[in-house]
Amino acid sequence: MHLQTHFDVACARDSAVAIAARDETLVGLFPDSKTRIVERAGQRKTTETHYTKLGRSGTATFHFTYRSDGDIEFEKECDGAVWQELRGTLSFRERAGRTRVAIEMRGRTKAFVPEFTVKGAMQDQLEQMADALRERLQAG
Repeated sequence: MHLQTHFDVACARDSAVAIAARDETLVGLFPDSKTRIVERAGQRKTTETHYTKLGRSGTATFHFTYRSDGDIEFEKECDGAVWQELRGTLSFRERAGRTRVAIEMRGRTKAFVPEFTVKGAMQDQLEQMADALRERLQAG
């Protein structure tokens, strides 16, 4: 499965990258849940998110790696019943005094989980992440 979204913000790329690297921006990517940074190692931060979906509670662990070019790669620890692999990238590209921010996710579900059963929910989550990030970037 491959999902992506993008948006433009009225700030320079360097500013967008600096704002995206802030702890409060990172934990704010998952609205309607409680997220905290649980580990830091070099250019990598690990978050733990406690959420409730469809009346069930769960925890998701993500690793965010800050690349030297300013982009951010992320990967979910796939220890549950749905995902075999889930990775993504936040990228920032200069566009005539503005910055194009793209969020891309790629994933494979486990053998007995058809992708169509989670694709809509994942697209919604991607859009929520984009909205939260856009809000932080516009606020500066």
